[in-house]
Amino acid sequence: MYRFTQITVAAAAVAATILGTAPVVAQELPKTIAWTAYGVGGASYNQAVAIGKAMKEELGVNLRILPGKNDIARTIPARAGQVHAIAGGVASYFAQEGVFDFAAADWGPQPIRIVLTSIGDTNLGLGVANDIGVKTLADLKGKRVAHIKAAAALNYNTEALLASAGLTWDDVEVVEFSGFGDSWDGIISGKVDAAFALMATGRAYQLAASPRGLIWPELPQDDTEAWAALKAKAPYYVYSTGTEGAGVSPEKPHHGALYPMPQLMVYENQDTDLVYAMTKAMVDLFPYYKDGAPGASGWALERQNFTWAVPYHDGAIRLFKEKGVWTDEMQAHNDKLIERQQVLAKAWADFKATPAADQGRDAFGAAWLEARATALTAAGLEPVFK
Repeated sequence: MYRFTQITVAAAAVAATILGTAPVVAQELPKTIAWTAYGVGGASYNQAVAIGKAMKEELGVNLRILPGKNDIARTIPARAGQVHAIAGGVASYFAQEGVFDFAAADWGPQPIRIVLTSIGDTNLGLGVANDIGVKTLADLKGKRVAHIKAAAALNYNTEALLASAGLTWDDVEVVEFSGFGDSWDGIISGKVDAAFALMATGRAYQLAASPRGLIWPELPQDDTEAWAALKAKAPYYVYSTGTEGAGVSPEKPHHGALYPMPQLMVYENQDTDLVYAMTKAMVDLFPYYKDGAPGASGWALERQNFTWAVPYHDGAIRLFKEKGVWTDEMQAHNDKLIERQQVLAKAWADFKATPAADQGRDAFGAAWLEARATALTAAGLEPVFK
């Protein structure tokens, strides 16, 4: 078992060395591949370990997993070509849209593509210490809620779930943490009361086994007002009955929300043959890793949502066509998502050429969001973030 730390310059250098392997061909992977992922103990990390074990035992391929504490830390090595892929979350959508941490002068809309996603039996939600009397999301008013530095995906999802109960960040006591794992350690140690996570993450199991215990407030399907508020903030969510996770089982299901998580994503310019080979390995080796980590069963080919919010890579689509699961309707949807990315890319280029792009970070971000919304609306597309 390797010992990893947060991505550093040294780790990035190691990743760059990793990529100096033999060229990939259509049905082969290089002897070593590298992904970034959430920190040790997170669902994407644990599932990547299970996938890596299957790759090593069945293909002789080493999967190096480089943890990053936030979305930017996980994305920088991929953009620089220092890792092959990112095992992350809905940051794929935020990066595509050029919002939050990606609404900065050195980022903007990113041409992200999906390889494969996990839609498992576990939900996403706000995990709450079970010793403070919280039963519903509305009960979080006045309680301590984790906010993660430079982790827009985690923070925005927390904000969206609070909104479903009519709450905002102003209604809770915000406690800052440097990373996802730190926030969950903070619940166990009594520094904070609630944090966002996939229910099958290792940190959630640790909290459930601790003296504080764990509860996941629900979001019932028939609570139309709550769902309308959630979808207005986060249209990528769907209702889900979770049966796997910390404190969750088929006998004690959780009624709440889910989006594909984790996701294996790459940049548009990632080599098509390599992406095809990674997709093929993920699909063909599924029986070998599906029980290797909580939630890993969600990577099954039949669980993919081929008409989600971020387009799939051409290399992955090649494999899906071979498996007979890719349709003309899916291709049309994918093409529209790529067109959206093209509208965003042009809007970004146009905006960067204006005086508004010379402002400080906060003013820059606000001006970009306005320009972005104008461009998307003019193209007949929903801005979502305004």
